[in-house]
Amino acid sequence: MASCVSGCSSMMRFCQKLNRLKTLEDDVMATSLKRCLSTVDLALLGVGGMVGSGLYVLTGTVAKDTAGPAVVVSFIIAGVASLMAALCYAEFGARVPKTGSAYMFTYVSVGEIWAFLIGWNVILEYMIGGAAVARAWSGYLDSIFNHRIQNFTESHVMRWDVPFLTHYPDLLAASILLVASFFISFGVRVSSWLNHIFSAISMVVIAFILVFGFALADPVNWSAREGGFAPFGFSGIMAGTATCFYAFVGFDVIAASSEEASNPQKAVPTATAISLGLAATAYVLVSTVLTLMVPWHTLDPNSALSDAFFRRGYSWAGFIVAVGSICAMNTVLLSNLFSLPRIVYAMAEDGLFFSVFSRVNPVTKVPVIAILVFGSLMAFLALIFDLEALVQFLSIGTLLAYTFVAASIIVLRFQSDKSTWSSGGGGIKTDASSTPSLNQSGQQVDPSVAVNETQTFAQDSGEPKEYESFSDKLQLVERQKAVKERRAAGTLKACWEPYLGRILGDCEPGEVVAFSVLALMVSAVSLCAVLVFGNNQLNLPMWSFTLLLVIFSLVFLLSLALIWVHEQQPNHKTFQVFWCISGMASGTVRKVYGKSRGRKWQHDTWSFPAAAWWRQSRTSSLKDTLTTHTHQPSTIHLPAGDLIMLRAEWIRFAAL
Repeated sequence: MASCVSGCSSMMRFCQKLNRLKTLEDDVMATSLKRCLSTVDLALLGVGGMVGSGLYVLTGTVAKDTAGPAVVVSFIIAGVASLMAALCYAEFGARVPKTGSAYMFTYVSVGEIWAFLIGWNVILEYMIGGAAVARAWSGYLDSIFNHRIQNFTESHVMRWDVPFLTHYPDLLAASILLVASFFISFGVRVSSWLNHIFSAISMVVIAFILVFGFALADPVNWSAREGGFAPFGFSGIMAGTATCFYAFVGFDVIAASSEEASNPQKAVPTATAISLGLAATAYVLVSTVLTLMVPWHTLDPNSALSDAFFRRGYSWAGFIVAVGSICAMNTVLLSNLFSLPRIVYAMAEDGLFFSVFSRVNPVTKVPVIAILVFGSLMAFLALIFDLEALVQFLSIGTLLAYTFVAASIIVLRFQSDKSTWSSGGGGIKTDASSTPSLNQSGQQVDPSVAVNETQTFAQDSGEPKEYESFSDKLQLVERQKAVKERRAAGTLKACWEPYLGRILGDCEPGEVVAFSVLALMVSAVSLCAVLVFGNNQLNLPMWSFTLLLVIFSLVFLLSLALIWVHEQQPNHKTFQVFWCISGMASGTVRKVYGKSRGRKWQHDTWSFPAAAWWRQSRTSSLKDTLTTHTHQPSTIHLPAGDLIMLRAEWIRFAAL
């Protein structure tokens, strides 16, 4: 009996170690790498990772075989879906400015075993993807010279017919990977400038395609005579969306580079939005030009743009398109070779890989050993392996990584008892002794929040201080109100405590949310599987098909509801996904409005409430606060001169 208990306890300890979370030091900005990348550098890295061979090949393939001219709509839908995934990466990159991308994000929120699986998934994804791009690069260049390179290799080097191996060693693809790895090992600034050069050339070529292509556009190619705008219907548009989605894969290079960004809290979200906007615009406009220049059913899937200009009588334009295509593929290669060693470096630094790969060159400030070793492995893959079968599995790995990052965002927001984010840079502090406390009203309060608020009020409760502006006085009053009502993250909201407290009150903070996220993922996958395969492949009867839809839909909605009734972390210092929809416009309006009123904004990073909501809540809080405290200036320690300004502001805002 004792041996059984001992074995169970050992197994429990082993499982706990597998699910332990990574904790970051107080100053997460400290790193052995070099922080020198600006917002422009990160944005161009993201554009280089997304705008590659897909712009010159994928547009023609999807237009001819899947969606027709409606490929434009497919790219728009795929861009919106990619934006949702990219913003999850942006939030993590701002909150955890460490290299590692999906691996690091999973490690700090879900656990070690899942991070290990996601890390190797991302490594294989980068290796296979980079080798496939190198093969496409060599094939495109070889086609320009009428396949002379391939013929020379087969006749003078070797040729074989072996399963899973290419017919001849692709020396050109292996060489370009080795050369690119050599340049990247010189440091992040060299890599960034190379990416700038190739991205600039690619953008100039894209501008040429758009200007010259719209001049040759013929609206008849979208008419019913040629099959109409959407010849394959709505199903064709959605099938094209599924293919076009992977044209945007590559934005995660921005999050992977956050440890080398000068100001990751601002640069990562901004660069993500800019790069995705530029990439989506390029894909939509180029696909519009392509389907307007020639009928969609006559496109050449292998070289659609070059063939389109050739058929319109401008064969010289095909060479310009070829130059742009090669430069675009160079940026994708640089993006893969830039991100892959940093994932390996992060895993090696955490002890999940050989420690030799965590060594950083003291001069170049990059993991040179990881760059050269994995660059050589990628070159070996491109040299002899047939990657067509392996590339098909990339979509599975990409979907898995995106899903875990999105789920980790939700889990992380409800983990206040395990991880509290320091205001100095978004770092994580783990305090096992921190337990939720009760305030005067009997509600649970996050201890870290209580300490911070107590320190703030201790400073403010002494002598009246000279505030910089009127809004600072009002923010003090709002904080005094909020600290009494704030509950610990991961616990039930106060309004739902009487109804769900008996059922969920005994659970640890964040535990219900974690199980709800798991149920959400399982129900979503099951629901999609029933919708796609239920009637055809599975041959389900109508009653069982309907029953499964109802069950999985209810589980999905119930999981969302359980997540919603719990408190989130009160985080206003880093970018959050929820406010991103109204983000850029409202953030600009808010800053302009604040400057025009002479106020000083002290937000460290992006905070995106909608402008209308902000003004309305601001006005209502002013009215409530001023009505309550105008005749009690001692409550907020207002000097006599500021009391006159307070009454004037009350009159102004009461008129609103």
